[in-house]
Amino acid sequence: MMKTLNKIIISMAMASVATVAVAKVTEHDAVNENWKGQFPDQYNTWATTAETSEIVDLIEQDPNLAVMFAGYGFAKDYNKARGHYYALTDVIQTLRTGAPMGDTDGPMAAACWSCKAPDVPRMYDKVGEGTFNNNKWGKWGAEMNNSIGCADCHASGSPENIMSRPYAERAMEKVDLKFADQDADMQAAQTCGQCHVEYYFDKTDNINVRFPWENGFSGEGAEQYYDAIQFKDWTHKISKAPMLKAQHPEFETWATSAHAEMGVTCITCHMPKKTNDKGQEFSDHNVGNALDAFDNTCADCHDSKAEMEEVIAANKAEIDENKLAAEVIIVRAHYEAKAAWDAGATEAEMAKSLDLIRKAQWRWDFAIASHGIAVHNPAEGLRLLEAAQEIGKEAQQELAKVLTKHGVKQPVALPDLSTKEAAQKAVGLDKAAMDSAKAKFLKDVVDTQWKHDRK
Repeated sequence: MMKTLNKIIISMAMASVATVAVAKVTEHDAVNENWKGQFPDQYNTWATTAETSEIVDLIEQDPNLAVMFAGYGFAKDYNKARGHYYALTDVIQTLRTGAPMGDTDGPMAAACWSCKAPDVPRMYDKVGEGTFNNNKWGKWGAEMNNSIGCADCHASGSPENIMSRPYAERAMEKVDLKFADQDADMQAAQTCGQCHVEYYFDKTDNINVRFPWENGFSGEGAEQYYDAIQFKDWTHKISKAPMLKAQHPEFETWATSAHAEMGVTCITCHMPKKTNDKGQEFSDHNVGNALDAFDNTCADCHDSKAEMEEVIAANKAEIDENKLAAEVIIVRAHYEAKAAWDAGATEAEMAKSLDLIRKAQWRWDFAIASHGIAVHNPAEGLRLLEAAQEIGKEAQQELAKVLTKHGVKQPVALPDLSTKEAAQKAVGLDKAAMDSAKAKFLKDVVDTQWKHDRK
């Protein structure tokens, strides 16, 4: 398995890609409950992902996020990911998807459904991938009825792993990871990699989902790709920098890790084997914390659970420290850029600083947006966060030159960013208005027209 993965990490040789045939998902298969009779143990453990019901507001914990994402949806709402059971509910309820009262209302594209429901590949088969994606998000709300589940990863009525997302299949083939050629462990990792990846919506191709893997799996490789096509996710509201938003690049940060080199994949740790009361073995579909099943997941390589918990805690603390250190630098750089613009700086004078802000924040985001990086690949997380700090300081140095040239007193004053409320107000967000619009959307559209049971 890892011979192929090492090959793409080292060379990333691009291959011509033929038309991809992916598994079809029927209306019956899309309903998770319809798998329960044949696979009761798998279904019941999947259903326990409902136990991760707590909503953790990351902006409330770290108000800097409102500034980092000023002008973009993540400044409105950024909660910690919950279990698969809540994927559909969370994308409907987040402020990021807005309050579209009609099929053509914004702000988000239909591709925002891509990883949230087995109804997505069902609709690809029904209307076509491009037709599905070349719409606004609200267009397909009534069709999205089942959260991430069985048909996302398995062939109809079978434990066989499949790729249900054609965009992921295309991306895997481009990096010499043709699904049919991999062993069972790698195929299982690839099913996870359909969604746990960095991606963007390609406006040149029906707003379809695309993975930026042409230059490897690193954050810098993706950045190089985005720079080459002059792509940006948004223009920062404060600094006017052309920004990139990392999604959740777990497949990428795993692919460059010691775990990958040793043949340890997503399912090794997150879907360990269990035995039911009949003595039958099955995979735990809770997809939870690997330490909860230490003896079945980590014990082959790690001596004790207590020692591992201590190491992970230390890694998390170091990553959190460097995360916050990078934010302090980058937040200040955004406001220093604003002060320079306000003083009359020209685009030519600002170009280098804005590019450095873009690069610094991208490295910070590629590290922190990857769920579990403190366990999956802490060395890579720290490398990215340290690089974010270094590049952020370079941006500040360039901005200091511009500020001095235009007679701006330094240090530049920052607004109150001590709380979520203060930070969102500082970046021009009206939380009460957003909440009101969302409530109306949930009542008049979701509950009445889509008829969703929001759990």
